[in-house]
Amino acid sequence: MKISLNKAHFPVTVLGPGRRIGLWLQGCTIQCKGCVSQDTWARDPGRDMTVARLLSWCRAVGKDGFDGVTISGGEPFDQPKALAALLDALAHWRSSAGLDFDILCYSGYPLATLEKRHAAILPKLDALIPEPYADALPLTHVWRGSTNQKLITLSPRGAARYAAFIDQAVTADNKQIQASVDQGRVWYIGIPGRGDMAALEARCAEQGIGFDEVSWRQ
Repeated sequence: MKISLNKAHFPVTVLGPGRRIGLWLQGCTIQCKGCVSQDTWARDPGRDMTVARLLSWCRAVGKDGFDGVTISGGEPFDQPKALAALLDALAHWRSSAGLDFDILCYSGYPLATLEKRHAAILPKLDALIPEPYADALPLTHVWRGSTNQKLITLSPRGAARYAAFIDQAVTADNKQIQASVDQGRVWYIGIPGRGDMAALEARCAEQGIGFDEVSWRQ
């Protein structure tokens, strides 16, 4: 089974609790206005890899310990068969290795749509953040881009691990962005507030630094 991957990173500390493996899938048909990951929208066969290869990478980076896996995109549920295969592989690894990491997934589809179309996949997750990003609505809660997005727990592990965060508001202390450099590109990881990326561009321009291309606009 092949899955289309935009990027993978470890550790991720701003998209779920603890130190996490972050997987961004490639391809999104929803394409929300104001999305900061527009580089993940287009379907790109050149980014296809086997689920086995991706799991091997996860095992390698997580060998010294981690707390969870966060799957984003792109739109993970636009690859339902591949997503299910990945979740099954992660669950088998977790069980066979005696690990206790959780799996959190983002989706731009409404929860009702996911329950109707992908009811067999949801129980494979510990937590879910569904609903389309709404650029006109503010960022109010941790790990969510707009107020319409809720944090849904889907397993006993998810309920225990995420209970404290379901209603946790964003503050200056917990609204954080990670930065990493990979193959000559700078990656920003996290949920920016309204105007944050424009402010970043302006601040860099003051220092004589320009961006040839960015992921938050076409």
